[in-house]
Amino acid sequence: MKYFESEGSVIMTDQDSFDIEQILECGQCFRFEKLSEKEYRIVAMGRVLTIKQDKDSISFSPCSEKDFREIWYEYFDLGRDYTYIKELLSVDEVMRAACDFGSGIRILNQEPFECLVSFIISQNNRIPMIKRAVRNISEKWGTQRDGEYLFPSPEALLSSDRDSLMECKTGFRHKYISDCLEKIAEKSICLEELKGLPTNRAKEELMKIKGVGVKVADCVLLFSLGKSEVFPTDVWIKRVMEYFWPSECVSMKEIQSFAREKWGIYAGFAQQYLFYYARSLGIGKTK
Repeated sequence: MKYFESEGSVIMTDQDSFDIEQILECGQCFRFEKLSEKEYRIVAMGRVLTIKQDKDSISFSPCSEKDFREIWYEYFDLGRDYTYIKELLSVDEVMRAACDFGSGIRILNQEPFECLVSFIISQNNRIPMIKRAVRNISEKWGTQRDGEYLFPSPEALLSSDRDSLMECKTGFRHKYISDCLEKIAEKSICLEELKGLPTNRAKEELMKIKGVGVKVADCVLLFSLGKSEVFPTDVWIKRVMEYFWPSECVSMKEIQSFAREKWGIYAGFAQQYLFYYARSLGIGKTK
């Protein structure tokens, strides 16, 4: 990974398997704003970062070399060989096309609490509405930094009540967020400890929270807890799998078994490539 610090920014010259638009627009995070072509502002990890990508380099600003090494290197999963992963996944024509189409996708390593609340809000919801609710929560209970509001800590959100959460446009999901906060406060669930648990155990712990089903749990496991073998599946992904593999992917159980056997520990990566590929081509959408 080649990069250097220059005038308050870090410039990365190695663009292998990195496309900021594909990374942010593949459904794994919600605190970002598109400023122009290949230029985005994100709010994550207690920072506000502008990323601009052109044909020669990618700039991260404001950013020191220390922050790049200690925060963004891990956040953008820059230590992983995605070329190798795409080669392993491209065992058939479908996945080869999906990996080529979304060749710049990387799995983000997000902060677990924000990721959990965001995907609780995502249930039966559209991305613009999810982004608005997450921003509203941040503006109401988060601290301000560089013109943006950071996502609040569990302790800050504990002061919330049903009416306040509903005012943030969370809808029926406010009760699930409240239950999540209660379980964290009483220490019946510790998100950071889940990283060290086997995947099934970590999923069981997450699903103790009201409103957290298999799909939400799998998203949290994949996007913030390093469990790359999970394959988040909702009705939309089910239609995608049925479209590409109609004889093998009929039920949710069959889809999970198929993904586990076909892609193993890289099933989560396969899901992201397929999601971006199918969504961009309109495959699996309802008419």
